Amino acid sequence: MINYKGTLLPTSFATCSIGYKEAHTLPLKFLAISGSGFDGVELSMPDILAYGKVLNGKEPDPEDYDALVDIGKTIKAQAQEHRLKILMLQPFTNFEGWPKGSHEREDAFARATGWMRIMRAVGADIIQVGASDSLDISSSFDDLANDLAVLADLGAPWGLRIAYENWCWATHAPDWKHVWNIVQKADRPNIGLCLDTFQSAGGEWADPTTESGLIEGVYREQLEAKWKESLAELSRTVPPEKIYLLQISDAYKMDPPLEAKVNREGLRPKGQWSHDYRPLPYDGGYLPVEDFVNAVLRTGFKGWLSVEVFDSKAPGKYSDMAEYGKKAMASLEKLLQQ
Repeated sequence: MINYKGTLLPTSFATCSIGYKEAHTLPLKFLAISGSGFDGVELSMPDILAYGKVLNGKEPDPEDYDALVDIGKTIKAQAQEHRLKILMLQPFTNFEGWPKGSHEREDAFARATGWMRIMRAVGADIIQVGASDSLDISSSFDDLANDLAVLADLGAPWGLRIAYENWCWATHAPDWKHVWNIVQKADRPNIGLCLDTFQSAGGEWADPTTESGLIEGVYREQLEAKWKESLAELSRTVPPEKIYLLQISDAYKMDPPLEAKVNREGLRPKGQWSHDYRPLPYDGGYLPVEDFVNAVLRTGFKGWLSVEVFDSKAPGKYSDMAEYGKKAMASLEKLLQQ
C-alpha cells in the first residue's frame, strides 16, 4: 500500500517489467516485487510460459490450456507464499471486432475461454484487453462493444472482470475517450478501464517520429490546451469505480526519431516505442505523467497503481531485481508526493 492524502492505495508490478526472462524465474520476480513493498502483480502470459519450461523442461504450447491451468495453480501457490495478489492476466490482444463467422473471431473467443480458465487457476479476477491494432476489424464501436459485452458475460459467472485499455497505436480506439465510449456501449457491470500514463500521454501529447518528440502540425499552446481539456474531461466524466487500475510508466524522447512506418513485425511506430522505450517516471523520460495521474486521482479513484515499464534502452537496470523494485516503489511515492 502507498499513502495518498491519508488513503492507502494498493500497488502492483507487471511481471513482464522486471528481470530477464531467461535468468530470473517467476518465483524470483515475486520475491523481488514483494520485498519492494508491492501488494500484487499483473501476471503476463510470457512469464507463465517461461515458468512452465522451468517446471517441465520445455515451454508449453500457448493453446494447451490443461497444462497452463496446472502451471497456473503452482504460480498461485508461489504468489501466496510471497503474499502477493495476482491482480490481472495480460496482455490479451486482437480480440474484438472480427467479422462474425470468421476464423479470427472463433480463435479470439477460444483464446478468451482458455485465458479465463487460467485466470481461475491463478486467482486473478481481471483480464486486460488491449484495443486491437488489426487492420481487418470493424470500425463500428457498436461491434467492438458487443464483443466485449459477450466476453464480460462469459466471465461473469466466475466473478471475472474485463479491463479495456487504449493502446496508442490501436486501429480504432487509441485514446482513453474511445475505450470509455466502447465500455459505456458494452454496458456491463464487469467491464471497466485499464488506464495507462504512457498510452494516453504518448498518444495525445507526444510522438516518437518527430524531432520535437511532440505531436506536430499544431501550435504548442494548442497542443497543451487540448491535452488539459482531455484530462479535465476524464476527471469529470469517468466514474472511479470504472477504472480498474492505472498503469504507470514514462517514455524516452527518441533521438533519432523513429521512422514513421511499420517495422518488419508490422508494428506501428508508437507500438515500437511502447515495447522498448518506457522507463520509470523520473528516470529519463519526458511525458507529462504527473498530469495524467492527477486527472485519474481527481475522479476519486482509489484503486490499483501498477508499474508497467519496458526499458530496453538500459537493460542493466534490470539486473538487480530487488534494487529495481525498490526504485520503482520510490518512483511511485515521489509521483504521489508531486
